[in-house]
Amino acid sequence: MVRGIRGATTVEANHSAQIREATQELLQALVKENKLLLEDLVSAIFTVTPDLNAEFPASFAREIGWDRVPLICSTEIPVQGAMPLCIRVLLHVNTELSQKQVRHVYLRRAVGLRKDLAAQ
Repeated sequence: MVRGIRGATTVEANHSAQIREATQELLQALVKENKLLLEDLVSAIFTVTPDLNAEFPASFAREIGWDRVPLICSTEIPVQGAMPLCIRVLLHVNTELSQKQVRHVYLRRAVGLRKDLAAQ
């Protein structure tokens, strides 16, 4: 069964090194929390807030072995009052987990985005 798994994190500034660290931390947490294997990954959609343009988060996923996983990046719509400096990801994975068993991961300041999903 294909399931969607959400995650988000933040950085303190628009710097490549910070985007790398936050992206890799988030992806590794999603894999760990959901006991995923690389071959379980179908695809990933990354979005960043308009204030993040130093690097593509997908490039840092490739650094941790996701080089055969279809990845794409996009910019979030600029909603007034939205959390700044935020990286989001939607993973599509093959898993036997039910939608209720899926563990969504929100790190750093992004913890406040979806407490209802992160607290499952």
